[in-house]
Amino acid sequence: MDSTAGLRERKKAETRQAVHEAALRLVIEHGLDNVTVEAIADAANISRRTFSNYFDGKEDALLYGDEQRLRGLVQRVREQPAGRSAWQSLHGALHDLYAEFGSTDRALLMRTRLAMRHPSLMARQFASRVRLESELSQAVAERLREGDPSPEMITVAFLTALRVATQWWCAEDETRTLRELADEALAQIAQPFA
Repeated sequence: MDSTAGLRERKKAETRQAVHEAALRLVIEHGLDNVTVEAIADAANISRRTFSNYFDGKEDALLYGDEQRLRGLVQRVREQPAGRSAWQSLHGALHDLYAEFGSTDRALLMRTRLAMRHPSLMARQFASRVRLESELSQAVAERLREGDPSPEMITVAFLTALRVATQWWCAEDETRTLRELADEALAQIAQPFA
């Protein structure tokens, strides 16, 4: 029974990823306003109804990769070695994420550039990040030491540095990697607290 449930969950994850990739490809090729849910469903070889089982709209399908990365960050914070501070755990989790996905992720770059050009995507991206910010703050709370700022402040400072680094990356035409820019932004934001 467990193997059937595991297979079912893997198939669902594969379908979500296929829909996300189809959405990203179509939006890059045709522009956000020229892509419909039906076109995405067709490109992913699923029905419109199946699409609706996975995503509320094309924006959610398009930004699915961002949500997965943030969920991965939360999990990796919890997996950091004991004894690391909250900030060290966040930084270590980010490096683990880069080791898995790379710091030159073209899909992330394209999603970010699209979101910067389309207010509807930016709003969806922001709403998703606020939901996941709470989960990340809970993971950070498990790492707090006496005298540390609140987990919410640590999380917001960390995510703000990542947002700024991503904006730099988008504007730089990739002369430096996102990892290099994130390390720079995190060092700058941590400086007053050192």
